Amino acid sequence: MLRTALASALLVAGLAAAAPPADAAVVIVAPPAVRVEAVPAARPGYVWAPGYWRWSGHRHVWVPGYWVRARPGWVYRPAVWVQSGRGWVLQPGHWTR
Repeated sequence: MLRTALASALLVAGLAAAAPPADAAVVIVAPPAVRVEAVPAARPGYVWAPGYWRWSGHRHVWVPGYWVRARPGWVYRPAVWVQSGRGWVLQPGHWTR
């Protein structure tokens, strides 16, 4: 019983993590290829967040990479476009344990 409940909870959590946020815009136009950026020299206490394409309402606009203050024990996941059944959804950069 406990094993089944735990497995169900993990499945729901996994599906929720994979699903786009309710307020995420679905974009029909696929994002262009990611630009190659020169990553600056390492900056102590910071993590490099690579650039990504953002949807501006009628076209994709490049957002250059930037430094994010490091969070010990966490891993930064950069922004990524995910194809869904209706189009493309941007999953913003975020921290995970």
